[in-house]
Amino acid sequence: MNSTAQIVPNPHDALAGAQFADRYLLVTEGLSLTALGAAERALGQTPRWVGRLIALRNLAVRPFRLKTGLEPAVLPAGKIGIFPLLSQLPGKVVLGLDDWHLDFRVLVEVRDLGMGRQEVAATTIVKTHNWLGRTYLAIIMPFHRIVVPAMLAQILSK
Repeated sequence: MNSTAQIVPNPHDALAGAQFADRYLLVTEGLSLTALGAAERALGQTPRWVGRLIALRNLAVRPFRLKTGLEPAVLPAGKIGIFPLLSQLPGKVVLGLDDWHLDFRVLVEVRDLGMGRQEVAATTIVKTHNWLGRTYLAIIMPFHRIVVPAMLAQILSK
């Protein structure tokens, strides 16, 4: 897998006031993916070890009444994995959730590079609202840096 992390040039386009953004890239060959298809391959199912981390996270945040992603989607577009689908455009889907401690967006974008190659980008953007959001973000960041590339790598294994 050829995956690299980048800082997102302007996260405010997807979430005004965001304090954190990162972007992971993957180059594919011969898959002809749409953004929705790439999002479903990357986020539709989680590796077992990621599922365990999410279950642990959900137990830890229960006393704070944070959303877990297990709530039913109220959006007509539904969900991809645990992430509510907020919008879909050609080449880009936006997933995310707003909560009282922070809001986040996950953008999955597909760009054709020619000769059967595509660049798939997964961008995470976070806007914290209070001390709990800032603390939560600091605690999950080391896991985020491992989980997002692992989820993106699933595109190549399906």
